[in-house]
Amino acid sequence: MLDVDCLMTGLAETRPIFHNEADFQHALAWQIHQELPDCQIRLEFNPDPDSAERRYLDIWLPTVGTAIELKYCSRKLDTTFAGERFALKNQNANDHRRYDFLKDVQRLEQSITNGPAKAGFAIFLTNDHLYWQPADGSDVVDAAFHIYDGREITGNLAWSESANPGTIKGRVEPITLIGSYNLHWQDYATLPEGRYAQFRYLTVKLGD
Repeated sequence: MLDVDCLMTGLAETRPIFHNEADFQHALAWQIHQELPDCQIRLEFNPDPDSAERRYLDIWLPTVGTAIELKYCSRKLDTTFAGERFALKNQNANDHRRYDFLKDVQRLEQSITNGPAKAGFAIFLTNDHLYWQPADGSDVVDAAFHIYDGREITGNLAWSESANPGTIKGRVEPITLIGSYNLHWQDYATLPEGRYAQFRYLTVKLGD
């Protein structure tokens, strides 16, 4: 199986921060190419072009049958690395981003069950501690979708009954996970300045 932790460690040495998710996607793909030069790489790959549902995989490695889904969520940080300025914005909507990440996990399960993937990774990179730390209370409407360090996720995950229809618009359907996953956040990089200068990542591994 692909060693994502090794890839992320190597990537952090030259790219501890990214402008956006697309920047992260391309940088990780290049890191894979450098470490596995014989591995074919496809970006935004549609595993089932005949399906009515458009579901693209962020990174597809046909050589090893591995699919990768990425999330890059930021808090405001204005800093410079290697002479390049990075002005990250507050993305907010943490509830939506947690939901979307777990939706990625569900999509990877489906890609393994129905093909073509044999293995998959969902990677969440952020400088927002609210993702890896538990919430203060359990009455939040998106409690089922929290991805804090040490949590185990499995089964049917749904919004609280008190969720505002406007909040869950476009994300109404519950997420159902076949597997059980222990969530373990790891340090990625810490930049020398800025309140939100620490980046951590979460990897959910699926399949062989």
